[in-house]
Amino acid sequence: MAFLATVMAAEPIAECYKAICENEVIPINPFVLESLEKTTTTSCFLCCRNFTLNLAGNGKQQGFQRLTDSDVLVLSKCLLNYQTLTGLDLGYNNISDEGAAYLAMLLEAQDTMLRSLDLTFNNIESQGAEALASSLQSNSSLLSLKLSGNKIGRNGGLDLAGMLRVNMTLQELELGECDLEMQSMIGLSTALKNNSTLLSVDMSRALLFSLLEEWAVHFSKMLPVNSSLVELHLGKMGLTDTGMERLSEGLKLNHRLRYLDLRCNLVSRDGALHLSKVLKGNSPLEIIDLSSNRIEDPGAEYLSEAICCEGSVLRELSVCRNNISTCGLLSLSGALTNSPTLTHIYIWGNHLEEPVCQAFKELLDTGRLTPEQTDVRPYEVDGHVFLAELFHHLRKHLFFTDVDEEDAGSDSPQP
Repeated sequence: MAFLATVMAAEPIAECYKAICENEVIPINPFVLESLEKTTTTSCFLCCRNFTLNLAGNGKQQGFQRLTDSDVLVLSKCLLNYQTLTGLDLGYNNISDEGAAYLAMLLEAQDTMLRSLDLTFNNIESQGAEALASSLQSNSSLLSLKLSGNKIGRNGGLDLAGMLRVNMTLQELELGECDLEMQSMIGLSTALKNNSTLLSVDMSRALLFSLLEEWAVHFSKMLPVNSSLVELHLGKMGLTDTGMERLSEGLKLNHRLRYLDLRCNLVSRDGALHLSKVLKGNSPLEIIDLSSNRIEDPGAEYLSEAICCEGSVLRELSVCRNNISTCGLLSLSGALTNSPTLTHIYIWGNHLEEPVCQAFKELLDTGRLTPEQTDVRPYEVDGHVFLAELFHHLRKHLFFTDVDEEDAGSDSPQP
């Protein structure tokens, strides 16, 4: 086997893949082979450059063969011989706990340079999460791990929380729609008190059945002591005004967080009032997503007042689908005019009466807003101004690992 690995390491990566498939008696996946052939070079002596391998299963043509655990077994053995691999996208495939265990072995390799691993929306459950968490306790290369859409549940969340107590390399962790439970959320928030490297975390749509919102209390205690987090996603958490009040207590004492995602919650005018007090207190928050809440006119007015305060540095705000009518939306348009920092605002899904349409038309006509900075576009019919929807949205992430930037244009894997 050592001789075989040496031979394969001298081959283009596609030939290495075919050789391992033959050795393991596993059928070749045409999609994997085609992707590897695109990265294969004609000479093994070209300058070594890092590369990212995209094997995501979404958006493919009919008849496409999604990756299974056996495909991952072959792929992980193949990639062990190519240390210039820095990014691996396996999202939207049929990978289960077994496949996750194979990838864990890849992460445990001493010479791995993998920095980004995307496993979004596969079939990984708690045992797969445990294997990945165990491998990351000793891994010092991976910067980004995306597990959103895998039902890892309470135990998987707790395993990853334990990993965060030890790992001091990971910078981005996505666990949205992973069926995390209250214990998982508490464990993760506790781990984040001492973790000093994680920059972005997504825990959206956890399965929380308690009306006491204990998780918000724990996150409120974590925020003042965490020294690294700049991006926090807490969408679809059932967050109420009471939870927002608890969370705001921690936000007032946090001097690092820049992106707060609270979309699809139960925040109303009172919750918006608590958040506005955070913004008035020289908060570092630059981007807030309040889409699909219920702040209404009073909530919009609270936020507008805070945005105009001298201490606010808010740059982007989404209040789509918040039952805001003319008074609240005009207040926001006035805040946009007066704020020295606010550049992006998203309002679609509210009550866009003609005074609001006229106000946003003036903002766009004067250049205070550009079409890329909002989700509406004015048009006129019979002398009346209306707003049409533009498919522009608040950016999903502020934080990005540097893998893509460094690997841009790179397509030459070399052993």
